[in-house]
Amino acid sequence: MDDGSKDGTCSLIKDYAKTRPNVEYIFLSRNFGKEKAMFAGIENVHTDGLVIIDADLQDPPELIPQMAELWRQGYDDVYARRRSRAGESWLKKATSRWYYDLLQEVSGVTIQKDTGDFRLLDRKCIDALKRLNESERNSKALFSWIGFKKIEFLYDRDKRAAGKTKWNYYKLFHLAMDGITSFTTLPLKIATWLGGIVSIVAVIYALIILFRTLIFGIDVPGYASIMIVMLILGGVQLLSLGIIGEYLGRIFMQTKERPNYLVQEERLNK
Repeated sequence: MDDGSKDGTCSLIKDYAKTRPNVEYIFLSRNFGKEKAMFAGIENVHTDGLVIIDADLQDPPELIPQMAELWRQGYDDVYARRRSRAGESWLKKATSRWYYDLLQEVSGVTIQKDTGDFRLLDRKCIDALKRLNESERNSKALFSWIGFKKIEFLYDRDKRAAGKTKWNYYKLFHLAMDGITSFTTLPLKIATWLGGIVSIVAVIYALIILFRTLIFGIDVPGYASIMIVMLILGGVQLLSLGIIGEYLGRIFMQTKERPNYLVQEERLNK
């Protein structure tokens, strides 16, 4: 899979494939993002199984025979769990761990922690993933959601062989939001609970002000308390609207029913 690269990757792949009839490729018309490019590969594979691996060689290809052996033993999803992650900051490791802990708690699905996309999938898993034609995808969560017979094996992840990662914290945050909003409505419930709590507190505070006024008369000072109440209420309202907007935005994108990707060129031996 080539996700609309701008360098000489496509030419190298075609040159490599000229003398190797078993090599297949798909070049997308532009960069649609890793999740959709991966879905394009899953949709078009015609073999009994597949291995997903990044081109940066952080995941060692020499482990594939071990994965295939576990697959032959009857496992449908052989996923690699990272024992160590060379070249990654403590912040990235920590935020990744916190995210998967949160997703585990709110989704109700057993999430494989410290795993990436490096895995071997049986045909059953492939066919199941092809049915999940979502516009905003989070494959790591979808791998967990489909279930099937899974097994992990530990490995040490290497540094990137070349180049720099395109995943910045903004993209990672967007991916995390996709995972949470795709698997739970808990943020909407939190907004409802928070709004209810703040409303109750506001009513209680209003009654206190009313009784104080009736008993002690009008008390002009109060600018600070009014501003605090206004800021709290405004913040809760904006937070709630933002959460609702996240869900509405994903509904909007899904209802357009645009294809997840478009193909520029392909060679498939179906």
